[in-house]
Amino acid sequence: MPVLNPEFLAALTDTVGPEGLSLGNAIPERHHADWSGTPPQAPLALLRPASTAQVSAVLRACHAHRVPVVPQGGLTGLAGAAVPSAGAVALSLDRMNAIEAVHADARTLTVQAGATLQAAQEAAQEAGCLLGVDLGARGSCQIGGTLSTNAGGNGVVQFGMMREQTLGLEVVLADGTVLDMMRPLVKNNTGYDLKQHFIGAEGTLGVITRALLRLHPAPRARATALAAVADCDSALRLLRRLQTHCPGGVAAFELMWQDFLDHALRWTRTPAPLAQSHPLLVLTDLSGNDEPALTEALEAVLGQALEEGLVRDAVIAQSRAQAASLWRLREVTAEFPTHLAPINFDISLPLDQLGRFADRCVDALSERWPGQRSLRFGHLGDGNLHLSTDARSLGGLNFDEAEHAVEAIVYALVAQAGGSISAEHGIGLHKKPFLHASRNPAELAVMRAIKQALDPLHLLNPGKVFDPA
Repeated sequence: MPVLNPEFLAALTDTVGPEGLSLGNAIPERHHADWSGTPPQAPLALLRPASTAQVSAVLRACHAHRVPVVPQGGLTGLAGAAVPSAGAVALSLDRMNAIEAVHADARTLTVQAGATLQAAQEAAQEAGCLLGVDLGARGSCQIGGTLSTNAGGNGVVQFGMMREQTLGLEVVLADGTVLDMMRPLVKNNTGYDLKQHFIGAEGTLGVITRALLRLHPAPRARATALAAVADCDSALRLLRRLQTHCPGGVAAFELMWQDFLDHALRWTRTPAPLAQSHPLLVLTDLSGNDEPALTEALEAVLGQALEEGLVRDAVIAQSRAQAASLWRLREVTAEFPTHLAPINFDISLPLDQLGRFADRCVDALSERWPGQRSLRFGHLGDGNLHLSTDARSLGGLNFDEAEHAVEAIVYALVAQAGGSISAEHGIGLHKKPFLHASRNPAELAVMRAIKQALDPLHLLNPGKVFDPA
């Protein structure tokens, strides 16, 4: 195991100064783990550089002394990618949090990787623009982390994931080399698009230090509705009608199964928004520049769908407060750890398979553990299903046993369906044993070759995503 020898310590101190280096008990415990529940591990040191030059110098020193480095963002990840490895230093970019420039006419935002997603959103909003990705951890997650995991969230149906928001990156490689790819060009067919290697790589190929992000026109109006449908096929038909009636205007299209909604209502002590229970609820947002026109369009589509029986019941929010109340139900997932011992799944499937797959999962789990409790919700517009199974409902198994058993069942079904075991949360440590369910041997070989080329000593986030061949 590498040791923090005096020469290495001196190099780090010279680079980041006392304010950027923490050792031993001075390292805040929050840097020992992320939100994934992975057992905490104290790093050899916590490094908090204040510039790209300092990041480069830190990585050069770590490379020279063969010390592994675990990049950390806001530590909100659910796959264990930011948990320190034994004998590694943790590298946090929280001091590199500047919004460097916002160009409203060009619709670009230049930001350091340690800025929170919310800070970037607010900077875009002040310029009359919109950053296309949003998620519940917006106040804590950092831009570097959202890029490293290719984060998604509620707005993917309209704008895509973080990959689609990215025009340029600045990245520091394992040996300290700085790749400056901060070009504000939509068209740039000059060979390999190198920045794409680092988006979704979970810090295993390089450390993202700055980003040039694409912005969108900020909508002036939004309309929100909750609709009850019989099944996912009906929900998908409703989505297509809304997209046809309001091209480009469907900003979110979220699914909540009734079991999820029942728990959300109880936990938030919120009155039921509809008079009766229904198998499946759709929460949708339309965005545009004319609120009366949006509401009229929403009423027209829902009214026709109600007449045809495609929609069983619906309510349109009459104010921003009512819309926020409906969205509060969908975002109750933040309370899962308080009320459950959740085994969480973040699955991507072909759109026309999502509903049947969700039923197959619950049926398979119930056959193994009668009375088991699983809550289902997701982003229908991009085929992303979230499933959370309460480990306490699985017949007295301890959490690790329950997690392994449930994952084996669910990921086997994912492989059969040709889906992805990770739609937006990444692989990290948690999903590494099941990566083969979504990647074939040839793909894994190419991924390992890229890792070997960019980080031949395997010092960046070792043990995450996959093991060396």
